[in-house]
Amino acid sequence: MLEVLTGAGLAAAAGLNAYIPLLVMGLAARFDWIGLPSGWTWLSNEWVLVIIGLLLVVEVVADKVPAVDSVNDWIQTVVRPASGGIVFAGGIGTETVAVDDPGSFFSTGAWVPIVIGIVLALVVHLAKMAVRPIANLGTAGVAAPVLSTAEDGASLLMVVFALVAPILVLIGLVLMVLGFVLLVRAMRRRRQARAAALATPPGFPS
Repeated sequence: MLEVLTGAGLAAAAGLNAYIPLLVMGLAARFDWIGLPSGWTWLSNEWVLVIIGLLLVVEVVADKVPAVDSVNDWIQTVVRPASGGIVFAGGIGTETVAVDDPGSFFSTGAWVPIVIGIVLALVVHLAKMAVRPIANLGTAGVAAPVLSTAEDGASLLMVVFALVAPILVLIGLVLMVLGFVLLVRAMRRRRQARAAALATPPGFPS
């Protein structure tokens, strides 16, 4: 159960930022804080960590620029779910079979946790992707850096929960859903207030 929560927390974090869970897992394995399954030890390779770190910097900057963040989200539609599949499978300790034995990969069910991670990350990513353009439009782009920073923080927090205290992942997931619902409601109220203001003739009380 705890292993599933670990994988779920990491996949959800990947849906917000593809590179934070990959980098944290790789660094944690590099310094022997966690043990990765044999199929995922490449995450702790120093060159892989450097590349992930550079990609993280690009992601952090691009996601805070209005309009650029929406383009980045389209690109990340492939990257974030892929990251979610990797970290979910790695997080629950799933062993992967050799690349030259694809038949075993499917027959042993090793693909199942990867697919679960992909789906979880994709759901979170699509929610993020749906909210961001509306928030940018309603705030003239001011929301982009604020939301992005909050998402990065939430991603990092989910990774910490997943690796240190997996049971807290449940709380993190509830808070993510609650935050999304509250944000959608706030944007809806703002849109309704703006529509009412435009519909009120000048010189008449609203």
